[in-house]
Amino acid sequence: MSRILGVMLVLALTCACAEEQSSEPGAREEVIGLTSGITWLGHDGFRIEAGGKVIYIDPFKIKDGPAADVVLITHDHFDHNSPEDIAKVAGAGTVIVGPESVVEVYAQDTDFECKTRSIAPGEKLELEDLTVEGVPAYNTNKKFHPKAEGWLGYVIEVGGRRIYHAGDTDLIPEMGGLENIDVALLPVSGTYVMTADEACEAAPKVAIPMHWGEIVGEAADAEAFRRGAPCEVVVLEKGQ
Repeated sequence: MSRILGVMLVLALTCACAEEQSSEPGAREEVIGLTSGITWLGHDGFRIEAGGKVIYIDPFKIKDGPAADVVLITHDHFDHNSPEDIAKVAGAGTVIVGPESVVEVYAQDTDFECKTRSIAPGEKLELEDLTVEGVPAYNTNKKFHPKAEGWLGYVIEVGGRRIYHAGDTDLIPEMGGLENIDVALLPVSGTYVMTADEACEAAPKVAIPMHWGEIVGEAADAEAFRRGAPCEVVVLEKGQ
């Protein structure tokens, strides 16, 4: 990935972000506000509680938690699409969203009731007080996540924030088209996904590293991202 593209992505995604941001009045309070209600569940899994909604993304190896209004699945690898974990938080009112190849399984054969909505890159769903946009997620120099599969990242608009979950992806040109991202959840392990250095080139107001600490990636990857990113980085401890 060229340095020119990296600079373009920084300019496109970075909003009022600088190395001295943490020293500005109110900056810490803004970070706390933007990341409130976001719980890292390990690996690429998150729970977002905002706007009266409970949203799970790629839950994997989780304990029981609050019932989900929406579950977003990025792709069908076992550590992202885990029916046994989704069953722990899904109910009759839960909407499972993901690529068609993923959600058709839940529509046909599950041990729990749920609703399903398929989504592809470039498509947007309105789910009451929640907007979900599918965005591309793929590898550029690896074979694990081909672009042709149509696998996903998500931009979620809820509670007055735009939260970007990148999915399993490398640093890709489409990131340059994302606007007004408040919080980005970015993979940093470099195995199957982009590296910490590459993730540093795609930083918004606030970023949270993921894809470390389970299967691949270490705390050192998250710390390398925190040190190198041109914005506020919050390294979350694994929660439930």
